[in-house]
Amino acid sequence: MNRRQFLTTTALAAPILNAESRGKQRNPYCVFSKPLQMLSYDDLADLIAELGFDGIEGTIRPGGQITPEQVPDELPKMMEALKKRRLEMTIMASGINNADDKLNIQQLQVAAKLGIKRYRMGYHKYDLKKPIVGQMNELRPVLKNLVALNKELGLQAIYQNHSGSNYVGAPLWDLHELFKAHDPAHLSVGFDMSHATAEGTRAWPLHANLLRPRIGALYVKDFRWTKNKRENCALAEGIVDKKYPAQLIRSSFTGPINLHVEYLKPFTKENVPNQIAAIKRDSATLKRWLGWS
Repeated sequence: MNRRQFLTTTALAAPILNAESRGKQRNPYCVFSKPLQMLSYDDLADLIAELGFDGIEGTIRPGGQITPEQVPDELPKMMEALKKRRLEMTIMASGINNADDKLNIQQLQVAAKLGIKRYRMGYHKYDLKKPIVGQMNELRPVLKNLVALNKELGLQAIYQNHSGSNYVGAPLWDLHELFKAHDPAHLSVGFDMSHATAEGTRAWPLHANLLRPRIGALYVKDFRWTKNKRENCALAEGIVDKKYPAQLIRSSFTGPINLHVEYLKPFTKENVPNQIAAIKRDSATLKRWLGWS
């Protein structure tokens, strides 16, 4: 089976419904490329177009499809492959969380030059042996410097909230406190429905409301509790609120809708056909939630 046959078969004959064919009436629609990062740039771009997305959240980070050191040479090649299919690097998933490292600065300079507008930040973590508020205060100048670089380069940093005992952003109110001094055009929240539900339980709508002015992207995935542990699952098989994506859009949200499909492991080339089927299935579910189908 040649490359074209492989992509056509594994995409299950998905129609091409990217930005060119559907116009600009909707939010940018992208998918996290982690389960597919072992593909070549051209194969990935062909597949993403056939699955009906406008672009990807590409893994440009340690262990990603492109590592930080490879950015000057490899990122232009990936962007060329995407642009041939009229696709975007909607969000660049990075490990960057400060503007003090020369490699971080170089990555962002290259990204901006290539026309990338948004990047997901690397995480910050708390030391639970120290006072939390003091650590938040230590983070403020770090964020201020990063925002200054983002403003200079015309970039928007997106910080994804993550569940866990020591993640900055897990309680969500801390992101409000840390980010409120900055323009969301340069520092925003990637609101992750799954992690917000895991940490907020019944209070997550309050957190979503608090952060609404600072939400730069919506991260959509589902989970269920299994033996008191969070377990990723297909959309509509878990406990995230299917009404929220459409509610967010009705609030005049214009940022990207970003689908994450991370419940089928391992992330190997042999498992790519299963990943494609899962992405297609979850994308159809999400479009129903959004009223796009």
